[in-house]
Amino acid sequence: MTLVELRQVYRGHAAPGTAAGMRAYMRDQFDFLGIPSPVRRKLDKPFLRTDEPLRLAQECWTQPEREFQYFACDLLTRHAKHLTAADLPALRALITTRPWWDTVDLLAANVVGPVVRHDQTPIDAWIEDDDLWVVRTAILHQLKYREATDPRRLFSYSGRWKHEQDFFIRKAIGWALREYAKTDPDAVRAFVAANPDLSGLSRREALKNIGGGTPAPAP
Repeated sequence: MTLVELRQVYRGHAAPGTAAGMRAYMRDQFDFLGIPSPVRRKLDKPFLRTDEPLRLAQECWTQPEREFQYFACDLLTRHAKHLTAADLPALRALITTRPWWDTVDLLAANVVGPVVRHDQTPIDAWIEDDDLWVVRTAILHQLKYREATDPRRLFSYSGRWKHEQDFFIRKAIGWALREYAKTDPDAVRAFVAANPDLSGLSRREALKNIGGGTPAPAP
């Protein structure tokens, strides 16, 4: 299946009235065809079977309507186990091209995370990147690791950017900590307590489900 075929299918289900609302929700940053996500995912099924997922995703990223980037994220999620560290530069290019939280977060947790699960060292360079969307990706890449989370990296990355004023970085720190709190709430409480200069947003997000009580003493 090709991009031309996908475009033909999408065009047949375009809804300009719905597209206007979707565009407004995304602060008028992107054009939309107006295809609701449940409908789009049904249309996407035949196109998810491909031997060149990264190439097709890159082609989708050139399209003006945001639905193509959503398809690309779902496609790469499906094929993430076949991607390797050699594909990280291409993934970084997607993250930094037409970036916003809607695609960056999907790529961070569902694609980059699985790619580096057994060797996270490449992400140590991303956390020092000049592009804040790449930094956000680095902070969020362990979101689905649960017990496999590397707490040293999580806390190091969070501490490295705790003074950043950007909303999306502060939110990412809080979100990453909140997710890890499902596995080790005491460690998250201890990190927050040891970093009183953590932003209010990050702190609230981190402690959202566990409160800010005193960590239990070490056994």
